[in-house]
Amino acid sequence: MLVSCRSMPAGTSTASPFHPLNNAILLADNTAVDAQGQRHIEQEIFDYAFRLIEQAEQLVLLDMFLFNDFQGPNPETHRALAQELTQTLIAKKAAQPELPIVVITDPFNTLYGGISNTYLNQLRTAGITVVLTKLTALPDSNPSWSALWRTCCQWFGNKADAGWLPNPVGDGKVTLRTYLALINFKANHRKTLVVDEGDTWTALITSANPHDGSSAHSNTAVVASGPIALTVLQSEQAVLEFSAPHVLTQTPWPAGTGPEALEQQLSQQQQDTSARIQLITEGAIENALLAAINSAEAGEKLWLEVFYFSHIQLQRALVKAHQRGVEVNVILDPNKDAFGREKNGIPNRQVARKLHQAGISVRWCNTHGEQCHSKWLLKQSKGEIELIMGSANFTRRNLSDFNLETNVRLIASQEEAVMRRALALYQSRWNNQPFEGAQGERHYTVPYEAYEDNSRWRRFLYQVMERTGWSSF
Repeated sequence: MLVSCRSMPAGTSTASPFHPLNNAILLADNTAVDAQGQRHIEQEIFDYAFRLIEQAEQLVLLDMFLFNDFQGPNPETHRALAQELTQTLIAKKAAQPELPIVVITDPFNTLYGGISNTYLNQLRTAGITVVLTKLTALPDSNPSWSALWRTCCQWFGNKADAGWLPNPVGDGKVTLRTYLALINFKANHRKTLVVDEGDTWTALITSANPHDGSSAHSNTAVVASGPIALTVLQSEQAVLEFSAPHVLTQTPWPAGTGPEALEQQLSQQQQDTSARIQLITEGAIENALLAAINSAEAGEKLWLEVFYFSHIQLQRALVKAHQRGVEVNVILDPNKDAFGREKNGIPNRQVARKLHQAGISVRWCNTHGEQCHSKWLLKQSKGEIELIMGSANFTRRNLSDFNLETNVRLIASQEEAVMRRALALYQSRWNNQPFEGAQGERHYTVPYEAYEDNSRWRRFLYQVMERTGWSSF
């Protein structure tokens, strides 16, 4: 397997101490069809995020991977999320001009300099700090190309709205330099929000993007307050440190948000181990997932729902857990829809085949244009639940110190409200039962046979793509 010799930047790939789980909330966006085939969309995540932004008084820090209205040939817009978020942030800045608002995002939103992003430009005009992540600081997930790109291509830069090649994700034209940058396959894939809320700090960690083409996706999020929120804030300041260090010195960060304040809160927090939460980023997510799966014992349960699943070690760990007598249920996106374009099912259908042959129960999300975009694992032990969720797909690029990713790990009694809701959500999707107040039938998932794929060629292609880095997953 090709590897990169570059290390992750300082302050990334970390696991925080456990913090008390203070009134954590699980949010869900659900998309399903009823018995007549009509699609129903029930959403909570960005409505909650907008409320958090609107009530902030000291700081708004947002880090979102996709922040655009890109659409493919067959648009799948449910909400104009990029515009909604832009208007919410601008309105907040207009109401409180002195409020620090920092938006971190990925250069993909400008196609690596090849196009102008209307929403990011509007934010800058309104006085909001916008930072494009410096992806060259990250390791090479596709080293066979990136080494050449650094030598021959990166020095030429790019020029917005001056291209002649078709835009790979929307309207207009882009330069050749956009394509040459794109195939490095690097990303700040995080999806977080940190704000003050009353006399405390609150963080939202999610799998959802403010992207019009993603607005009908199924997603999950956790909202938590207290020291965990300051921990998320400092993990985002680490991104600023290597991407735009001037923002750290020029932004009037509120009192009580620095390392000293967090250390003081940590020293004062009660060591209650019954309900706790931990921030895990990048490679620490891989370690946490493997630890959860490898520690599962006979009679316990592992429930997963993942948009992309290709990570070879996680597959092997799940098979071994099943062989130990652990109940393993896996929900996967069929990988057939990508913003108006049809995909070939790689990697999920090849991984599902392996799991199915090993005796593991697999179901597919019943998608109709949208994606099943959640990325989470539930481990149910004797009276205790472990929940790992956030931005990271279960792939080499997302878990093995290449992308920037943010997840949280929650451990608590199954009587804890956030865990009860997580269990109910998974069971709803697995068993095709309406979630909470939904009226009528809901078909969230379909059996394994619906998207079974026995193609040897695609199995070979998947293996090559996963091991070399020549893939978008």
